[in-house]
Amino acid sequence: MSGKLTELENMLIPVVEALGYRCWGIEFLSQGRHSLLRVYIDHPDGVSVEACATVSRQASAVLDVEDPISGDYTLEVSSPGMDRPLFTLEQYAAYAGEQAKIRLRVPYDGRRNFQGVIRGVEGDDVVLQVEDHEYLLPLDSIDKGHIVPRF
Repeated sequence: MSGKLTELENMLIPVVEALGYRCWGIEFLSQGRHSLLRVYIDHPDGVSVEACATVSRQASAVLDVEDPISGDYTLEVSSPGMDRPLFTLEQYAAYAGEQAKIRLRVPYDGRRNFQGVIRGVEGDDVVLQVEDHEYLLPLDSIDKGHIVPRF
């Protein structure tokens, strides 16, 4: 995990939790002169647009004072949604039995993209069943992972 992302998490998770929400995860995408900071919040009763606006205002105030991001950036606050991104081993374990798409930072077994059923976690690895093969994918090698919604 990058030092910048860790710094942002240390700064923003307490803000989100103080407002009564759970910080599901944070993404920071540095895109040259303009970056994107996305904060996912969750709550047992759901997340409203007003909740996102409240968290956005508070997070913006903290970011304005601390100024951790040089240059222009966009702050987005949203719920994880039905295709929720997965950030931690605990999140992968909680969604065992669900379909997921996972993209790795570097290829494994000749591929970077996997789609299958989450079987759980073993140590620091996510266990993903793809057809008749189980893959152990180290969490720190996962670039992005998210649930595939069922309709």
